[in-house]
Amino acid sequence: MADTTREEDRERLKSALWYAVGQIVDEECLKRNRNATPQFIGALTEMTLLQIENVAIDLETFCNHAGRSTVTTDDVLLLARKNPDLHRIMKNYVDEIKADKEAAAGSSRSGAAKKNKAKK
Repeated sequence: MADTTREEDRERLKSALWYAVGQIVDEECLKRNRNATPQFIGALTEMTLLQIENVAIDLETFCNHAGRSTVTTDDVLLLARKNPDLHRIMKNYVDEIKADKEAAAGSSRSGAAKKNKAKK
């Protein structure tokens, strides 16, 4: 029963991916005045699905190796290590988010400190 549900979920996800890939291919074909066959879209979908599965397995492996049950940005950055340009872009993005969070936490702490001073 669980295997049937899992297989049904996989087929639904694959159908959704097929649709999304088809939409992207259609957009690009219109821009470039080209045509793509359904076989091409199917092959591209299969290749994309395989890449997604490989990424998921790698992320899960990195996460488990670190003794965690949740994938973190460190796992994603580790996955991107063999593509220096992608790694740099992702690292900069993660650093920006961390800096924003620290700035927000700092301003909320200073606001709380000002309230405490005002009460005294």
